[in-house]
Amino acid sequence: MEIDSSAPRGMKRKAAESSAETPPKRIRALDTNVVNKIAAGEIIVAPMHALKELVENAVDAGSTSLEVLAKDGGLKLLQITDNGHGINRDDLPILCERFTTSKLQVFEDLTSIGTYGFRGEALASISHIAHLTVTTKTADSSCAWRAHYTDGKLCPSKPGQSADPKPIAGRLGTQITVEDLFYNALARQRAFRSKSDEYAKILDVVGRYAVHCTGVAFSCKKHGESAMSISVASNAKTVDRIRQIHGSSVANELVPFDVKDDKWGFKASGWTSNANYHLKKTTILLFINHRAVESQTIRKAVEHTYSAFLPKGGHPFIYLNLEIDPSRVDVNVHPTKREVNFLNEDEIIEHICDNLRFQLTSVDTSRTFTTQSLLPTAGLNTPTSTMSANQRRPHRETSLNEPGTQPSQRPTENNLVRTDAKARKITSMLPPTMQHSNLAAINTPPPIEDVRYDHSDHQLIQCRLTTVKDLRASVRSEIHSGLTETFASHIYVGLVDSRRRIAAIQGGVKLFLTDYGLVSSEFFYQVGLTDFGNFGSIKFDPSLSVRELVKAAVRIEKSGSQAKAATELSPETENSIDWNAIPEAVTAQLIGRREMLLEYFSMDISVDGMLHALPLLLRDYTPSLAKLPRFLMRLGPYVNWEDEQGCFDTFLRELASFYAPEQLPELDEVKAGEMEAVDPNELDRTKRRREALARSLEHVLFPAFKARLIATKGLLNGVVEVANLKGLYKVFERC
Repeated sequence: MEIDSSAPRGMKRKAAESSAETPPKRIRALDTNVVNKIAAGEIIVAPMHALKELVENAVDAGSTSLEVLAKDGGLKLLQITDNGHGINRDDLPILCERFTTSKLQVFEDLTSIGTYGFRGEALASISHIAHLTVTTKTADSSCAWRAHYTDGKLCPSKPGQSADPKPIAGRLGTQITVEDLFYNALARQRAFRSKSDEYAKILDVVGRYAVHCTGVAFSCKKHGESAMSISVASNAKTVDRIRQIHGSSVANELVPFDVKDDKWGFKASGWTSNANYHLKKTTILLFINHRAVESQTIRKAVEHTYSAFLPKGGHPFIYLNLEIDPSRVDVNVHPTKREVNFLNEDEIIEHICDNLRFQLTSVDTSRTFTTQSLLPTAGLNTPTSTMSANQRRPHRETSLNEPGTQPSQRPTENNLVRTDAKARKITSMLPPTMQHSNLAAINTPPPIEDVRYDHSDHQLIQCRLTTVKDLRASVRSEIHSGLTETFASHIYVGLVDSRRRIAAIQGGVKLFLTDYGLVSSEFFYQVGLTDFGNFGSIKFDPSLSVRELVKAAVRIEKSGSQAKAATELSPETENSIDWNAIPEAVTAQLIGRREMLLEYFSMDISVDGMLHALPLLLRDYTPSLAKLPRFLMRLGPYVNWEDEQGCFDTFLRELASFYAPEQLPELDEVKAGEMEAVDPNELDRTKRRREALARSLEHVLFPAFKARLIATKGLLNGVVEVANLKGLYKVFERC
């Protein structure tokens, strides 16, 4: 094969030949007009960026009202009118020159900048890519001035006219009109997809600043339309601003938060949505030192925090106002000031997310859940012990699958809450023998045996005692709203431990163990204050001797059989106590106060020391009379008989302790003892007392708690959350 060596194609040219043909280009300074247009393209990317700069300038000018008008998505016309302090006539010639500003003098001022703008490039950039008109009036000016700008310089409104600002009639403030945006950058203009999308972005900018700038009225509308797209009054609160812009659905589910840390030099506040509300996309209105910015780090941290509270695919709404020491913030890192850098970013974000997590956890009791109600076809009284496997299948499964019916969308299981006390309980899963022997008695209302209720004509007495009103106010001051709501909407589950006085209740999707002894004491104390002077009475026939009852209590105390329960008696003074004098002293004290006891507490004691009646605090419930001797004995030393308020308080506390259910041993504990020492009759009595206690708890006491109890902060020690349906489902999902 012959190769034509003369052909130059595909061969590398020598360096000498290349340099001879194309000499190196010289470096030249760009024309000022080109530089300004390049800078304008970086700062003003879209109409929304021009509007953002103009809104920030208006707020910096002290405006309390901003009106925005847009045409064709801001490309044809973008006008903003404010009522700020205006621009001086002498400053108009250099208004649109680059790097002219009233907010910055030396570079060090950036470390303490407190305004939105500082570079002086916004109006200059706009004037290079649009036709700009400024109309302004200051308070000390007799008229307004209008000026037109092109490429950063004054220009005449019409050919042949002077370029100097012209005096006209106008109001206080500034109106900036931007026309034909990007008229000299056709490639940028053609890049915008639709005018409606650009207008939506304008509304987003106006909406963000309308939420943040309290005390400033905002309005925005399209040119030629009378209806306002956004209208916010200057006196509207932050939540109302969010409601007007983003809707009531999010505003009704907002939770305030506020966190501050002097160590890291920041303060964060705002509003965030709770677990009831979620979006398909996270909405964050983020302001750092009152500047609208974006932060992917904060966005990801907030989404991670909410992942434990929202369903899969749900995202939150949050308005976050973050104030950081200006010396820790670098605002000059982005042409449009969309991003900023600040020190200790990870620590500050962690503090904010911890506070959000705490707020969401504290309001979790108010979460809205889908409920499942009983269907008419479901049999409520079918004995569970005789049901076959087919009969135990829920009726809703067959009814939903009947031919000709359209199946409805079923809620997820972790959103179902038992809302009817007649629904299936955990006791139905116990062995049939237990259901027939014990549960049949427990699940029936308490029988009324040897008890007869007589109605008297006693008129209701209005209590006007200041001491009682003060005691009531002290209870209200200690109220715990969340716990009160839990008891007001709870469902009784069952008795757990009668010796430690523990019962289980359900509140929403949570299961709680409650110390019903502690709760009962507080409840009966509140009943005593509420019904003060209007108690019913439990009458004894025959009457009981106060002296003999106190003697019985003294013998028990003295013998030490209840030493653990009598911890009030110190070991040092126990030997010096005159036990024989106690019954007489207590009896004399009660007899001396018998008129007051009868008037205020319906406690009837005769002159010779016979107890005729005790106060009745709750219908269908009788306190354990085994506690009566000790109750009477404690009325002597543990009631402050010298002070009126102290007397009422301590007496009602003792009365509430007497009314609280007694501690009973578990049947297994009794059977586990020495059988030869256990009296069969005593075992049977303990069994009946425990069944009566279970009936009273379910049918009398806990319904009364639900209706009347004001849960105080002191009851937090007696209520423990043991299960949360949401948390359990998360555990099962991981498994």
